[in-house]
Order: sequence, then structure tokens, then C-alpha cells
Amino acid sequence: MINKGKAAPQKEKEFRRADNRPDDEIRRLRIVPDYLDFADGSAYIEMGMTRVVAAASVEERVPPFLKGTGTGWITAEYAMLPRSTEKRTQRERTQGRISGRSQEIQRLIGRALRAVTDLTGFGETTIIIDCDVIQADGGTRSAAVTAGCVALGLAFKKMLDVHYIDRIPLKHLVAGVSVGLSHGRLLLDLDYSEDSEADIDMNVVETDQGELVEVQAAGEKNPFSRKDFTNLMRLADKGIAQVIETQRDVLKKKHVLFMAYG
Repeated sequence: MINKGKAAPQKEKEFRRADNRPDDEIRRLRIVPDYLDFADGSAYIEMGMTRVVAAASVEERVPPFLKGTGTGWITAEYAMLPRSTEKRTQRERTQGRISGRSQEIQRLIGRALRAVTDLTGFGETTIIIDCDVIQADGGTRSAAVTAGCVALGLAFKKMLDVHYIDRIPLKHLVAGVSVGLSHGRLLLDLDYSEDSEADIDMNVVETDQGELVEVQAAGEKNPFSRKDFTNLMRLADKGIAQVIETQRDVLKKKHVLFMAYG
């Protein structure tokens, strides 16, 4: 009788990122300005397989609490198209309410854009940034902030061209990126497969000066160390610097000379 003995232990398969990129590299990034013909400003962004369209609409009104102040307002709406995901997502309007997630993200976008804008620089006017996710593969809120900033800059350029304003009141650029601990490694710009398995999930929004607008961080399974937090912030800094450089190049080609240019 042959003694088969114990089966050899299976070697754990080494984790590889879907696009074989290094852990500290963002996905392929593309921003297309003026993507929509009828919006006052618009931008289409691709971060890997994530695709978002941001459109700015200028309306000569402000919320009641700003009437008579001479101050403008920037707000945002966020939605995912039904087939932006692998399985159809029901439209929120058919459910009669906006999900908590969508409310959180659209508030994040609005806060980020207001933080880098001189709200007294365009009178009692509201700019609405509509961010629609047409394909979701992780990092949609970061992509929405990034595209929203470009759409806002282009809307200000149009307002400048028709002499509605006398300068572009955008003080700085702002962008976002996701980072996290997934498969035992610290990763920059997570796609969905990495995000869904993450032990630490983090979204960071920063200006072109490296100033923080928002940090959302969660230990999905266990508490995490300050060392991991610091290392993830370094990754985010690196990624956002690259994203902002792309924003800057796109806006310069469109002659959007915002306040930080002097």
C-alpha cells in the first residue's frame, strides 16, 4: 500500500493589483474639459475604470440665509447611474429619497469647493455642481471632487468672459484620492476589488498647497495605528499632487488663471 502522506500546504497566491501598478501609484488619469455643450462648465474624468461627469450650472439666486449679504454659494449633487455598477443600482428618485451615502458625498463636494473659493467674488449667485458617476470602480467621491473643481474653474472662466465677474475667484485647486490597507499592503488609489477587502479605508481631500480639506478614515475590521495613518497620509499627498498637476495643465490650456497664479 502506498503511503500518500499529508498533502503539501497550498502556497498563498501573491496579491497583484488589477493593472499591475506599484502600490504607490495612481491609476491612469484623464480629464476632459468642456465635456458637455450646454453646461456653464463641465469636466469628464477617468481614474482607471471609474468615470464621472461633473457639470456646473450658474443661477442668479442664493439660499435665504445669504440674501442681502453680497455672498455667493456653491453646492453639489451626486448620483450613480443604474449601470455604473456590475449589477443595476436602482435610481434613488424612484425610492423617494436620497441615500445617506449620496448626501454625505454631495456635502463633501460642496464643502471642498467652497473651501477654495472666494464666495464674495461672484455676487449673490449659486453654482450647482452635478456629479454623475457613469462607471464605478472605487474612488468615485474623490473623482467627483477632482472633476467638480475643473468644472467650477471653467464656469468661472465663462462668467469672466461675459463680464459677470472681474476675476476668477478660485483661490486654489482641490482634489481627492483614496488610500487604504488592503491585502496587507498600503495602497494608493484603490479600485473596487481593493476597497471591498480593505482593513483601512481612507479618503483624503487636499488643496494645491497641501492643506487638508477633509480626511475620512475608518478601520473596517480592527483599530489601526498612528504609524499606518501617517504612512497613508504620505501616500495620499503623493497621489493628490499628481492629480492636481493634471488639473492645472487642463485649466491652463483653457486659460483659467485662478487666484493662486497671482
